[in-house]
Amino acid sequence: MSEQDMKERIGRVANMIAAAKQIVVFTGAGVSTESGIPDFRSPGGLWTRFDPEDFTIDKFLANPETRHKQWRFLLSGDLIKDADPNAAHRAIAELEALGRLDCIITQNIDYLHQKAGNNPDRIYELHGNMKWIRCLDCGNRSPLEEILRENRTSEEMPACGRCGGILKPDVIFFGEALPEKTLQEATRRANHCDLLIVVGSSLVVYPAAYMPLYAKQSGAKLVIVNLTPTPSDRIADVVIHASAGEVMGRILAEVKQRLSGCV
Repeated sequence: MSEQDMKERIGRVANMIAAAKQIVVFTGAGVSTESGIPDFRSPGGLWTRFDPEDFTIDKFLANPETRHKQWRFLLSGDLIKDADPNAAHRAIAELEALGRLDCIITQNIDYLHQKAGNNPDRIYELHGNMKWIRCLDCGNRSPLEEILRENRTSEEMPACGRCGGILKPDVIFFGEALPEKTLQEATRRANHCDLLIVVGSSLVVYPAAYMPLYAKQSGAKLVIVNLTPTPSDRIADVVIHASAGEVMGRILAEVKQRLSGCV
């Protein structure tokens, strides 16, 4: 894509944002990778270093050794490293600060949207959040950092301090349904927006990838910002194949110019 073409597309997206009344941003792993968090499928990702079978809910429940592997994995810090929000996260947070964002629907589990400054009440985490541990018996939810601090010297997966039940990272494993209330509200928001912007998602993981389709079917404009083509490119109003941080930063700058020009 030429610089002139990129500039024209960014301008079109900025115009859409300035005109829209209900904007939803949908984010995927391509946002997290720019903060140094590898995605699951690419070289160096989780599935090149761990057996995906260990992340099925059935094996987790049935096999104590799988749970021990999970605990050792958590102790290693591979998914909870102290990553910082990048330019894409910060741009999305600024859209909220400008009053241009209804909500974020995300496939990511890294807490970086909250860390960038987005209101947690406006973030719908379809795949959970690695910052929390949940008891599968009593449902008690505790911060992962607290569990790690209390059990740092043990390689055994700790039990729930309240009921002695099995503890599990509060993320969606293979074979688990997405959190029902979160999915329902995210679907409702996608169906009622007038602009949905996909940032850093290949749109191949369902049911999360239905969100842009719901928006488009309901009459919303659809923008896709991703390094590589997606199955929904053909129905999008604007497609930009480039870095999420670079593109969102440039879009934000253009939006600010348009909003200031309206004052």
